[in-house]
Amino acid sequence: MQNNNLKNKNIIIGICAGIAIYKVCDLIRELIKVEANVTCVMTKDATKFVTPLMFQSLSKNKVVYDMFDTSYFEIEHISLAQKADVYVIVPATANTISKLANGMADNLVTSTAIATTAKIIVCPAMNHNMYHHKAVENNIQVLKSYGYKIVDSKQGLLACGVVGDGCLADNSTILEEIKNQLK
Repeated sequence: MQNNNLKNKNIIIGICAGIAIYKVCDLIRELIKVEANVTCVMTKDATKFVTPLMFQSLSKNKVVYDMFDTSYFEIEHISLAQKADVYVIVPATANTISKLANGMADNLVTSTAIATTAKIIVCPAMNHNMYHHKAVENNIQVLKSYGYKIVDSKQGLLACGVVGDGCLADNSTILEEIKNQLK
């Protein structure tokens, strides 16, 4: 890759509980290939889809998912928020998008977003009907008004068997947006 503006950048990835979570593994691999420093933050429900060990093995960094982990002194969401050059939330579920739009900080993914001054990229992935629900559409507009960059989902075959909007954007599209935000 020419002009590697991701080398040594601190990319925090907020991982939510959506079926598209498996695609985050390849995203992390792509970021590691270009020598980015990747740290993952997960919702507790996301750990039911893919274990933190998978993301720790890929990123070579501790994965944070328990707001009340007292195994060491750092306040995780604050230290990660301060460390971030960019914060990418992927796959962003309707639930997390709603929480962010309304300023809720009840898990490490949302708390880190509220605490950071870094650029935030939100990558929605959900069922077609959920994606087009007026509340979700309004919440995405609110996030845009906060300055969050939304990487729109694409059309494709969804986990529920329906073809429609709501597929997570391709990793190449997400990577391009990360690079754009770090220019």
